[in-house]
Amino acid sequence: MLRPLAILAATILPALAARAEPPPSQPREVYEIRREANSSSRTSGEMGGSGTTHDVDVLVERVIAVRDDGVELEYDLPADATADDRASDWHFPVRVLRPPHGPLQLLNGPELQARLETWLREAGIPREACGHWIFTWNAFQIDCDPQSAIPAIEQFTLWPDELRDGASWQQPGSRAPVALREEGRASGHTAFVARMEVDPEAVRRDRVHTDIVVAEIMHRPLTPEAARQAHAAEQISGTIVTTFEIDAARNLRRRTTVTELEVRGGAEGSEHRTVTDTVERRLTTLAPPNRAPAAGHR
Repeated sequence: MLRPLAILAATILPALAARAEPPPSQPREVYEIRREANSSSRTSGEMGGSGTTHDVDVLVERVIAVRDDGVELEYDLPADATADDRASDWHFPVRVLRPPHGPLQLLNGPELQARLETWLREAGIPREACGHWIFTWNAFQIDCDPQSAIPAIEQFTLWPDELRDGASWQQPGSRAPVALREEGRASGHTAFVARMEVDPEAVRRDRVHTDIVVAEIMHRPLTPEAARQAHAAEQISGTIVTTFEIDAARNLRRRTTVTELEVRGGAEGSEHRTVTDTVERRLTTLAPPNRAPAAGHR
């Protein structure tokens, strides 16, 4: 399900990553995009302890058309998604335009809006609930904005515009851009690695946001100022290492980001957390060019 605190998604292989897009007369590739997130944490203090999490999400990416202004893509849930999976998430399928530079652009906004209205009606959710957080099987926000499909899939689109030794890259949550460094692998593949420092203020904002969400779910009063004050004295440090791997054919296939985070001086003691996020692309089939969505395809 693509609905917890972090929604998951996908992207097409950039031409600059390794090879150019095929001309429109050639068959289009269909990829399975798999994102796996693993985290472990340990805390000290009276309530100290440890824990782990594991989450996997999969999307299917299809190239609809190569246009003069970019590549038109469709993202959808995998073929084995259940009826409940589809009923619970109105974002998919979603079509976007990926221009050579700049952000993704939503192409089927009216279709998503219609699906949203159906979802709200069938779930019995009033419009006033939009934007609020609830807890069922997990914590999730009642999302009522079709444009939210863009950040949903952008979490799978974090590929460099330029993949070469010395090119600039900045991972979200890091302090500043760094230069990619080309490194060989025992497998014979090539990797480009960026080693960064975490941005303490970005981490602090995330922790404050989490506290506010938890307070809303638990129906406890908590002002943003009080939440910020609770984390003001924390000493935050850590590293982010992002690795882009290309295969023997020079195609970008995998991105792995490992974040090591240390928080000291908090009200509940110190905390050490390791998060490993891996996005991997796998070619599944070839689709005919300029494929239109099937009739009734939602």
